[in-house]
Amino acid sequence: MKELVIHHSISDLYTSLNLPMEQEMDFTIHFLPDIHPKVPFTSPTFRANYYSFVFVKDGFGTYTTDEQVFETKPYTIYFTNPGHVKAFKLDVLRDAYIITLTESFLKEQVHRNIFEEFPFLLAETVPPSTLAPEDFEPFEKLYLQLYDEYQKTGPYKYKIIGNLFVVLLLKIKATFWKTYNPLQEGDRSSQIVKSFKQALERHYRELAAGKEKALYQVQDYAHLQHLHPNYLSNVIKSKTGKSVTTWVTEKTIGEAQSLLKNTNKTVKEISYILGFSEPTHFSSYFKKHTDATPNAYRKRLL
Repeated sequence: MKELVIHHSISDLYTSLNLPMEQEMDFTIHFLPDIHPKVPFTSPTFRANYYSFVFVKDGFGTYTTDEQVFETKPYTIYFTNPGHVKAFKLDVLRDAYIITLTESFLKEQVHRNIFEEFPFLLAETVPPSTLAPEDFEPFEKLYLQLYDEYQKTGPYKYKIIGNLFVVLLLKIKATFWKTYNPLQEGDRSSQIVKSFKQALERHYRELAAGKEKALYQVQDYAHLQHLHPNYLSNVIKSKTGKSVTTWVTEKTIGEAQSLLKNTNKTVKEISYILGFSEPTHFSSYFKKHTDATPNAYRKRLL
């Protein structure tokens, strides 16, 4: 099995392609034939922690995300978001552009509440959309304007790019995502949500079995899926209506109540089972979320 390549940043991607790029960047736009002058080209399988938007005016190929293969052809638009295993194949490439950007750029330069305004950015499996030439043209004007501004320098360069990108996102939203409901995707098919819930259940089983000694935090669950903690938090909140912290809290309290009700273990023993370093911390945590101390809760059950 080939080793999975992980691009933690956009500069990692371009370094892997032997392209001279800035060391740290939050936004790029490139003419794809400049990056891949020789075709056919097949990429390695990789995981990227940034967003990619691809606009294919003239070209053919495929891209694969989480083992689903999609065809690209003239007048195709698609995007991929962080965390997914992906690969692409270029058979013919004459005219196409790729935009790459980070969550930081989206929040700092595009829209502070980016995922509320554009919830489709959290969609997980996004099939490409192929348009009629006349419908593709407005997108082409926008990304070429972005490309032109990207070549310039000046104190307002990225502010201008950010505002232009808002227009592009609004155009994408109006064209492709009028009825997108992230909560429905969370109920139906979200792999990130499924993996998070499975990890949550598994972790508490391991705590109960003594295989784990500490409660997982958001960053621990994000690490399991090779995601940035902020991205995982946004996906879970958007698609379940509850934050990661709320999920963890509800699970912890539920497990504590079960142990208090169904076992004779002391509060001290239960606190250690659930990963608390001090019984007093557990008692305070339990009371904060139930309005009763562990002992008081147990007495009410008698």
